[in-house]
Amino acid sequence: MQYSTTPAVLFLAAFALGACQARTRSAETADTTEAPAAAPAPAAAPQSALESAMSAAPKSIVDGAAIMNAPDSSTSQMTQVRAGSNGWTCVGASATFDPMCADQNFASLMTALMAKKDPHIKGVGFAYMLHGDDIGASNTDPFATAPTADNHWVKAPPHLMVVFPDAKSLDAFPVEPASGGPWVMWKGTKYAHLMVPLR
Repeated sequence: MQYSTTPAVLFLAAFALGACQARTRSAETADTTEAPAAAPAPAAAPQSALESAMSAAPKSIVDGAAIMNAPDSSTSQMTQVRAGSNGWTCVGASATFDPMCADQNFASLMTALMAKKDPHIKGVGFAYMLHGDDIGASNTDPFATAPTADNHWVKAPPHLMVVFPDAKSLDAFPVEPASGGPWVMWKGTKYAHLMVPLR
């Protein structure tokens, strides 16, 4: 298949390179507390890109979404697994990427972030991460690549992200995730958006 260069694909690559940093996933083992002689359970077989991506957002979205493999760590390229029909793009999980689905407006925000350019958001945009973000990101610095003592690193629970054409729409929301409700990530930057916990 050919590599795709749509804005949604660029968004997903940007998110993988910027907000989502490398991590390792530990294989699960059997609980041997009561049976010390038991051998560890084998690691679960990884989901296919299609299965993983289709778990990132509600079924009504993923059924018509384009499905992409997660970015290759050496080239940042993604390959299309399935074409879409509804303007959404979903990407499957990998060792460095959590499953995610984004519409075209949210993709525009992240494409601008990757290029360090002004975003041009034409309408309210949405992105889902129903598995949350195990890797984490700075809540204040869109370009941070690792946690520091003062960049407010956050590992978000399952959530919906929302971007607005007018950032003033975010003024009523807090910036602290600990508030328990929606909060603003990257407030005061061109890339500010709302994080809405889903549990």
